[in-house]
Amino acid sequence: MPNLADVIENFLKNLIEEAGNILEIQRNDLASRFQCAPSQINYVLATRFTLERGYIVESRRGGGGYIRIKKVRISDDEFIKEVIDCIGDSISSTKAFDLINILDREGIINKREAEIMKAALNKRTLEIPLPERDRIRARIFKAMLTALLNEQIEKGGN
Repeated sequence: MPNLADVIENFLKNLIEEAGNILEIQRNDLASRFQCAPSQINYVLATRFTLERGYIVESRRGGGGYIRIKKVRISDDEFIKEVIDCIGDSISSTKAFDLINILDREGIINKREAEIMKAALNKRTLEIPLPERDRIRARIFKAMLTALLNEQIEKGGN
C-alpha cells in the first residue's frame, strides 16, 4: 500500500498533466483533502517536485498563498541553463545522476551518453576526498551541459 507522500505525489502529477504542465493550487486545500498537516505537503514538494526531477515549484505563503508547480520542458535551452545554475559550486553524485536520468528520459541525451556521463561523475572515478570531489564533479558536469547547450544552439534549438 502506498504511503501518503506517494498518494499526494501521484495526485499532483495527475493534476499537472490535466492542467497542461502548470498547476496552481492552495497548500491548505491539499492538506485538507488529504487530512494532513501542511508540512506533509511541503515535504512532498521538496522531495518529489525538484528541478532534478523536472519540476519548478513556486510558493507564496499567506492568506492568498498558492503553490505553482510547473513541469519543465527539458528540451528547452533555458532548462539546461537553469540546471547549470542549479548545480552551483558543488553537486553530489545522487543529484547529478538524477539530472542525467531526466536528460535521458526526455531524450536530450541517449542511454549511452547517460552512462558515459555517470561514469565520468562517479565517486570511484573521482577518487578525491569530499568536499573537493563534489566541486570537481560540478565543474565537469557543467562542462558537459555547456557542450550539450552549444550543440543545441548550433542545431538551431529553442
